[in-house]
Amino acid sequence: MSTAQIAIALWTLVVKEVKRFTRIWPQTLLPPSITMAMYFIIFGSLIGPRIGEMDGFSYMDFIVPGLIMMAVITNSYSNVASSFFSNKFQRSVEEMMVSPMPNWVILTGFVLGGMARGLGVGVIVTVVSLFFTRISVAHPLLTIGVVVLTAALFSIGGFINALLADKFDDVSIVPTFVLTPLTYLGGVFYSISLLPAFWQNVSLLNPILYMVNVFRHGFLGISDIPVGWALTAIFAFIIVLFSIALWMLERGKGIRS
Repeated sequence: MSTAQIAIALWTLVVKEVKRFTRIWPQTLLPPSITMAMYFIIFGSLIGPRIGEMDGFSYMDFIVPGLIMMAVITNSYSNVASSFFSNKFQRSVEEMMVSPMPNWVILTGFVLGGMARGLGVGVIVTVVSLFFTRISVAHPLLTIGVVVLTAALFSIGGFINALLADKFDDVSIVPTFVLTPLTYLGGVFYSISLLPAFWQNVSLLNPILYMVNVFRHGFLGISDIPVGWALTAIFAFIIVLFSIALWMLERGKGIRS
């Protein structure tokens, strides 16, 4: 395929994915905004004043970056996992596999679609948070960069989940038993400085902790993790997972019976 044809194929995949989740926006975009509004009300407005400050900021200001990142992570992941598995279930993915379209274009198209939903939900949650607090961004470029990288990382993770899934129930196993616990234990609602030394070291094994802290650093200028280490870890995860996903796709893992 020529460069122009590859660009058209990639653009077509991305547009298809975006139209898929925007067409059913009451299921894909509205629920996260309502859920996060409940978090802001319960944890920020009701419980927050009783907790007081966290790392020198009001509790509401402290949890806003974490809640935005949580919404981006879950929606980027679930969009690609459900979309690609639906293509597998309907066997329409076989048409893409036999086409002259390179496998990396297929992977990139689905990943960009997942990123679009994750970032879109992130923007919606950010707007919702403005009803509860004033947002200040200490490092705008870092904030934008890390949220884009995180959306890409978990979109790739969702793609791998869809490749490995044999039935619809398998798509929800990783988000339920892995992604959700790691997110809640990733420093969204607390600083790991509150934990005993042993549990602080255990928390460092949680990759989501790095993303949440870099994002919080972009907003508030504070982080429990050195920002350079965290960015390096995120880049490394993206490279490794993208390579694994592409390798699996090229060999038809989970597609060819």
